Amino acid sequence: MAEELLARYAESIFWLARYVERAENLARILDVNATFARDRRGEQVWLPVLQLNADEERFAATHGAPTPDAVLRFCVTDRANPTSIVSAVAAARENARVLRPLISTEMWAQLNVFHKWVSEIDAAALAPSGLTRLLGRIKEACQTHTGITDGTLHRDQGSYFYRLGRFIERADQTTRLIDIKYHALLPRAEDVGQRIDVSQWDIVLRSAAAHHAYLRVVPGGVTPAGVSGFLLLHPRFPRAVTFCVGEADRILGVLRSRHGLPGGASAAKGLAALNASLGAITIDQVIAQGLHGFLDQVQRSLVAATDDLAIAFFGAPQVRQSQSQHQS
Repeated sequence: MAEELLARYAESIFWLARYVERAENLARILDVNATFARDRRGEQVWLPVLQLNADEERFAATHGAPTPDAVLRFCVTDRANPTSIVSAVAAARENARVLRPLISTEMWAQLNVFHKWVSEIDAAALAPSGLTRLLGRIKEACQTHTGITDGTLHRDQGSYFYRLGRFIERADQTTRLIDIKYHALLPRAEDVGQRIDVSQWDIVLRSAAAHHAYLRVVPGGVTPAGVSGFLLLHPRFPRAVTFCVGEADRILGVLRSRHGLPGGASAAKGLAALNASLGAITIDQVIAQGLHGFLDQVQRSLVAATDDLAIAFFGAPQVRQSQSQHQS
């Protein structure tokens, strides 16, 4: 494979994985929010969904108040919103088009069908009566893509860039979830241990598909520190930040050693340092020094790693604006 083609394909497959992961993550959060999230008056709360990707200003400019209908349209079907599900799936499909010589027929066909269906979702489909079914179908389509990719993508350099993109995106999304939810849900003194406190933190777990895993392995019930620690530092849960960063560090090491790719030293150094820092700290220490600051540092490290990968492997002096996180 020519080096210039490798750079083009490496970038596209890296971002293909990230956009599919992003669409699934947002669909899950919207589903959980619509089903469980309530404030102390029993009303649905949608502002944290917008805060997840720092979309408050973009949303307010075109939609006004964050009503359920407006937020759902913005997050699911708004093509002008680069963080919406329809935009993420469209970007994934465009990257797959570039990769057509490399990916399997099954991958291409499934993404085409998925993209066509998502593009045709209208306002009526977002009605409360069918919302869970709709978001469930989006999640299943993303998971189907992941399964088809695992079963049909040739295990060469491209497959490692795909997994590298997936784990960097997962780590980034989980840090955003913890950060936004932790500060939104910090209980008042009189609420600690009460039903509203426990149920809201259970929502955080469900938003990361971590509910059952947490209950299996963490003693002492659902607590803010327990949930934050599990999602940030657990070494074996596949959406925990520590697990994802560790996998990204390992995968980049394989690309540089087994496949002999030159470059990437800055990204490798950054991911190794981040992996080491996550493995050497407890959640109590994180909270004591400031959870928001720590998560912000993790997010900056992930952005820096993405920029370093773009310079080293994607043939670009910086991450292209057409393929960026579109997030603050």
